[in-house]
Amino acid sequence: MRDLLPEEARRRRALAKRVLDHFVLYGYQPVALPAFEFAEVLERGLGTFDATDVLRFIEPESGEVAALRPDMTPQIARLVATRLADAPRPIRLCYEGTVLRRRQGRARRHRQIPQAGVELYGVGTLGGDLEILRLAASAVREAGLDRFVVDLGHAMIARALLDAVPAGLAAELSEVLELKDASRLAAVLASPRAADVPRRIVAAIAALPDLAGGGEADPDGSLVFDRAAGLLSGTPAEAPLAELRALWDAARASPELGPALRIDLGELRGLAYYTGAIFHVFAEGPGEAIAAGGRYDMLLSRFGLPMPAVGFALYLDAVAWARDAAGAADEPAPRVLVAVGSERAEPLAAALRGLGVPAVAHPPDQDPEGYALSWRFSHLVRERDGAIVLEAPPGCEVPGAAAVPATLDDAAIAQAIVLKTRATPPGEK
Repeated sequence: MRDLLPEEARRRRALAKRVLDHFVLYGYQPVALPAFEFAEVLERGLGTFDATDVLRFIEPESGEVAALRPDMTPQIARLVATRLADAPRPIRLCYEGTVLRRRQGRARRHRQIPQAGVELYGVGTLGGDLEILRLAASAVREAGLDRFVVDLGHAMIARALLDAVPAGLAAELSEVLELKDASRLAAVLASPRAADVPRRIVAAIAALPDLAGGGEADPDGSLVFDRAAGLLSGTPAEAPLAELRALWDAARASPELGPALRIDLGELRGLAYYTGAIFHVFAEGPGEAIAAGGRYDMLLSRFGLPMPAVGFALYLDAVAWARDAAGAADEPAPRVLVAVGSERAEPLAAALRGLGVPAVAHPPDQDPEGYALSWRFSHLVRERDGAIVLEAPPGCEVPGAAAVPATLDDAAIAQAIVLKTRATPPGEK
């Protein structure tokens, strides 16, 4: 958990708004959800999280155990099942908010994760998966990132293989595969506990971490899919592999998706949650996914309303990190510091605010240049030689300072200032 200083908070808020507005443009309607719910309700949908990941407390009024949300998708599933059960389908919803999880490991620090995402309910076909994949790619681009990859997999490939293994062994194999520990995986599969597992299943599980590719070396994915088809032929994983291949082919045909696609059949994070296609989006910088999602057709049935569902979330801090690594431009809206005579400063600032420009009145004899620079005002308004002058704080670059006769009324001066601030880039170093 961390504080955000004004500039960081502004950038976070601007990024969240930009992404949420993009979702709305695609027909997804925003919903708002409580930061905590009764644990029994919330945990009904938490297939991906260990019980120790969830922060609980006793709700004072009811005495019930409540939990801070570690994921927003189960909350929206509960909302749909209880409040929107009779709504026409498909249902398209979007959200923005913060989840809180306990980090694993010795320190077990709390982790606060701001995110924005979408949920598509009532579309159980490849078309729904494709809509979500395309929207994820376009949202990442809208956030200012042009270079990223989308790792695409299918949760049921690994699950179908692990279902053919005794439960205790399957749990260990799932953990090892999630960690991508190849040497430990080989040791477990060679142990006496795996002696009765069909050799074809053993060979397929052993190969999962290596069934990844795409990109320039294998643009159509044929190397990975052909090898996987040979390994999975005659196993329960054959059908989900065919589903994934169909989605892959359709996604590759999309200009916004094709160049970014990669295959990863060994990705098991969230295995208990998803029932079909899964994907993670990566970009330079964070060293972790900037977005993730997939299909979870069984989730709503936990709340009494069976319905197919697919969605994804963007992790806003990771996206911001990737933007910084990519040198993505950030153009904040103008902010004007009005440092003119005391009788006129506030009316002029009010006139600017009335036109939608953030403005603050400041005494002209209290170092307005330093104040504007410290608090990142893009423009400074001064009074010189009978004119109202719009200029940049020292060290900032706003070409062509504008001068307006001081005899004009505040509304006219404000109009002139607004035209100038919107015609030049904000004064950033």
